[in-house]
Amino acid sequence: MDLTTNYMGLHLKGPLIVGAGPMSDTLDRVKRVEDAGASAIVLRSLFEEQITAESLATHSAFVDASYSYGEATTYLPEPEEFVLGPHEYLDHLRKVKQAVGIPVVASLNGTTPGGWLEHARLMEQAGADALELNLYFLNTDANVDGPALERMAIDIVRTVKQAVRIPLSVKLSPFFTSLANMGLRLGELGADGLVLYNRYYAPDVDLELLQAAGHLTLSTSRDLLPRLRWLAILHGQVESSLAVTGGVHTAEDVIKAMMCGADAAQIVSALLLNGPEYLKKIRDGIEAWLHEHEYENLRQLVGSMSLARCPNPQVFERGNYMHLLQTWE
Repeated sequence: MDLTTNYMGLHLKGPLIVGAGPMSDTLDRVKRVEDAGASAIVLRSLFEEQITAESLATHSAFVDASYSYGEATTYLPEPEEFVLGPHEYLDHLRKVKQAVGIPVVASLNGTTPGGWLEHARLMEQAGADALELNLYFLNTDANVDGPALERMAIDIVRTVKQAVRIPLSVKLSPFFTSLANMGLRLGELGADGLVLYNRYYAPDVDLELLQAAGHLTLSTSRDLLPRLRWLAILHGQVESSLAVTGGVHTAEDVIKAMMCGADAAQIVSALLLNGPEYLKKIRDGIEAWLHEHEYENLRQLVGSMSLARCPNPQVFERGNYMHLLQTWE
């Protein structure tokens, strides 16, 4: 069965991409996921704060920002908490490229235009086949409006696109007022791919210590559902390739995402739960489903259930909201 796909100009042997996370931290793991069927690997994100702190050439600048309020013990991680610093990141990228024969995608995570974006060019020089720009906006200032955040995102993408020649994907938040319009504008800027979408890890409240507490919760297949909606809406309306991340745990999840418009699926939580070799189970499941349903190749799936092509598009629109509320018993 032909499982090849094209994602942001890269011809991939299959749709399964290892998303940014611990699976890319060691050469042993990257080799294991490649052997299990990964078609590409996204390295962990390098954060704007790491690069900015290093450019100041002083740890105190980092600490001063962290302890800016008397009520808080810290807001930012200490430098040693990051798995890789800026220089180590580039070295690790080179080693991963030498270790595997599949595309390696570097990742940058930031929120503001600035000199840190020069690292995009350094990642390209280190051998990255593509770059994923992770735009993680969490605005807490009531004086900053939505259009200002959109302009900031546009400026960052424009700057990075001008800096590199390798394909560029943008990992988006679901919270833009018009995600479809944002996707269209980013595609017009030259974003080769859109990744839907970033997971926002919400804090909890510790009732004993009376403080906010952060918890890392792995995704489940239920997290895929809102992503299916936006894949279906964006497919055919934007110039960029589409990838899904968050909630991909089974072969069925991948098939659904591609039917809605994804060209590839990024997997993280399922591999953390089941190990690198779990990719083979997903790949085998995709092949079996395609064979059973008499598909000739994987690409026949893409967009077959998008907003423009599915038999009941109201399911992706406001009509579904009204229908479900009226039919609950």
